[in-house]
Amino acid sequence: MSEHAIEFLRGWIGEKVQCQDLPIKIDKQAETLARECCAKAAEAGILLEDIQEEVGDIQELIASRLEEAAEEGTSEVKPDNSE
Repeated sequence: MSEHAIEFLRGWIGEKVQCQDLPIKIDKQAETLARECCAKAAEAGILLEDIQEEVGDIQELIASRLEEAAEEGTSEVKPDNSE
């Protein structure tokens, strides 16, 4: 069941996670998307515990993906020269 849960989560995140510009919006969007993801997983017969066992906190995972998407979006406009 956990493999099915991971496949579901990967597909769902790939479909729903979009770039956000402001960190405040990222946190709020991650919270909203985490609730939506849990509801869709339940509809698909996937237990929240199965997902959390594999990835930990869903909201943190989604927030991380949103931040990565935002960084990729800004790196196209302004490269990171901090290295």
